[in-house]
Amino acid sequence: MAASPAISLDDVERARAGIVGRLHRTPTLTSATIGDRVGARVHLKAELFQRTGSFKPRGVLAKLDSLSAEERRRGILGASAGNLAQALAYSAALAEIDCLVVMWQGASEVKVAATRGYGAIVDLEATSAATLLERLAQLERETGRVLIRPWDDPYLMAGHGTLGLELYEDVPDVDVVVCPVGGGGLISGLATAIKGRRPGARVVGVEPELAPALSAALAAGRPVPVEPRSIADGLNAPQAGEACLPICRDHVDDLVLVSEEEITAATRFLYTRAKLACEPAGAAATAALLAGKVPLDRGESVVSVVSGGNVDPQIASGILAAR
Repeated sequence: MAASPAISLDDVERARAGIVGRLHRTPTLTSATIGDRVGARVHLKAELFQRTGSFKPRGVLAKLDSLSAEERRRGILGASAGNLAQALAYSAALAEIDCLVVMWQGASEVKVAATRGYGAIVDLEATSAATLLERLAQLERETGRVLIRPWDDPYLMAGHGTLGLELYEDVPDVDVVVCPVGGGGLISGLATAIKGRRPGARVVGVEPELAPALSAALAAGRPVPVEPRSIADGLNAPQAGEACLPICRDHVDDLVLVSEEEITAATRFLYTRAKLACEPAGAAATAALLAGKVPLDRGESVVSVVSGGNVDPQIASGILAAR
C-alpha cells in the first residue's frame, strides 16, 4: 500500500484477495417498485447481510492483516457509533488480537452489547460524538494500542472498496451508484473501485441533513467538527476523514442531503416492500432515490447500497408504526 492517502484499484483488488472466503459475498437484489417510481432499473446491494450486520468488517480485516507481530501484541483501539465497533471486535477475535473500543454515552445499547459480545472492551467515557476523538486520543497515549482510524485509514478504505467490486460484477452496466456517507471511508473505497472498473458511472453520496460531516469538510477544504444527531446513528461521524477528501473530490460526482423524515420513510419502505430489515443508516441511499434527490435518466441502471442492519428494536418498531 502506498504511503499516499489516496488508494488505487490495485489496493482494492489486493484487499479482496486477502479477505475472500472470510466474509460473505452479499447479494444484489432488484427492486421493481423503486424502479417504477424513479423510471430506472434499480438494484439494492444488500450489505446488511454481511457478518456483524454491516460493510465494516471488509476494511477492518484488511487493516488487521497489515499489522506486524509487534503491533498485534500491543492490541488495537478504535472508536465508533456501533457498526465499526462490532467489526473491530469480531475481526480482532478472529485474529486473536486484544481490542478496546471507544463509544459514547447514548450510543445504541444493541450495538454496545453486540460489541461486548464479540469480546471487545467498551469504553463509554465520551459524553457525546463531539467528545469521542478527544477520548480516543487520550486512550491512545495511555495504552500504547494501535489506533484503527475510523474513516481515513487507506487499508480500511481499500477493504470497503471490495463492496464496489462485487457490485460491479453483479451489475456490470451500472450507471449510478448511490452510497450512504458518514465519515467517508465507504464511499472513498467504493468510488475508487467503481471508477476503476466503469469510469463513466456516477457515484452519488448521501448524508443526513443532521450529520453532514463530508459536506462540511468539502466546503471547508479540510475536516471540520460537526455535531451529528441523526436517527441514522451509523452515519453520525463527528468529522470526515482527511484522506477521504481528495478521493471524494476526484471520484464522487454528487453529494446530497436527506431529511430525518425521508430516512425513516425509506427504512419503512425497505422493511415492508423489499423485506430488508435495515437500520436507518442503511436506508439513506434509498431515501435519496425515493425523494427524487438523485437525477436519473429513464432506463438507467442504478444500485443503492443498503449498508447495515443493526437497528435498535425500539427504533425499528417506532419507525414501522409511524405513518
